Amino acid sequence: MANTKKKEHYFETLRKHNVSKHMEQKGQFNYLSWAYAVEELRKLKPDATWRVIKDENGYPYTSTPAGHFVEVEVTVDDISLSQIHPVLDHRNQTLEQPNAFQINTSIQRCLAKAIALHGLGLYIFRGEDLPEADPLNDKQLDTMDSYLRQIDDDAFTELVNSRIDSNSINQSNFSTAVAKLESKLNSIKEVTNE
Repeated sequence: MANTKKKEHYFETLRKHNVSKHMEQKGQFNYLSWAYAVEELRKLKPDATWRVIKDENGYPYTSTPAGHFVEVEVTVDDISLSQIHPVLDHRNQTLEQPNAFQINTSIQRCLAKAIALHGLGLYIFRGEDLPEADPLNDKQLDTMDSYLRQIDDDAFTELVNSRIDSNSINQSNFSTAVAKLESKLNSIKEVTNE
């Protein structure tokens, strides 16, 4: 029988990759350091590339009446996406006369955001703490169903199924859910054996 499993699109792979352990906070904003973004991207997609877009004079920034901007393009699996970022100070305020360090800092922030356009750490910019987890697969659903049939409690089964449907019980916490079902089943067996 031929393998009919569809290859996951690179965006899904990067989107699901958890980078929360590298997440930092500056003021009220969560962010992923450019160094961690590059490291994690290179682990998952070693052929990924990036470049700083330069203006017509060869400068790595563009000056406009609204402020100075940098742009970084990241290519993953032959798909190029670019991000534009204003040159800001440490308080996220625009700078009238940025220095080289401030321009470089904005380029690195822009790089992290351009990587996020491909999925890696994108959830951080939505303000989420963790990436969306995969729903239970068929084998995991069968395991859950087997426990629920043994427990034989309609209200409890309805509660567990609603949590599965809402993705509250998912692949990332499947083991914990099974442990709780085993504990409940053992409690029932102890009561019926008394």
